[in-house]
Amino acid sequence: MALELEQHMEDGLVRRAQLGDGAALSRLLAAIRPRLYRWALVQTGSPDDAEDIVQETLLRASRHIGDFAFDARFTTWLYAVLRRTAADWRRTRSRRAALLRDRYEPPPHAEQPEPPGALLDVVRAGLHGLPARQREIFDLVDLQQYTPAEVAALLDMNPTTVRVHLLRARRTIRKRILESHGSIAEDMDE
Repeated sequence: MALELEQHMEDGLVRRAQLGDGAALSRLLAAIRPRLYRWALVQTGSPDDAEDIVQETLLRASRHIGDFAFDARFTTWLYAVLRRTAADWRRTRSRRAALLRDRYEPPPHAEQPEPPGALLDVVRAGLHGLPARQREIFDLVDLQQYTPAEVAALLDMNPTTVRVHLLRARRTIRKRILESHGSIAEDMDE
């Protein structure tokens, strides 16, 4: 019931923002900002880069709010905007890196950081090594507590495909934990 009320209020803010109500747009974007940041952090793995993506997503959303047609939830539309923004960011970053590689010598290898001690840190580190789709689904289901059915709707995917990606992500992370941090796994079994 609370989710329905929240969605109804959100829809009302969207409709008012589409009519040019700047205060409604500001309230709407401020309310959704923490969720956008979380999604962007999963896409980038970097708080600074996530912040850049959130800012660009908020700008795009405010410019194109009139394009939202209520065919789906506003957060679903906004998630698609964020994903496109993140993809643009990755392409730009990749081009810049290639230009820098061509112009300058690569830096010497930095020392590898010590393995994290806490299980959550190990999981988060393993998360960044997953393919993008698995990382995204693992974060939404296991870290943000969405159900696989909600994730399927959010990403416009088949629910079975979501569960397969989630299973593969969990297996990969578990394998990496056992390989590199067996002592943590032993601590969990006790």
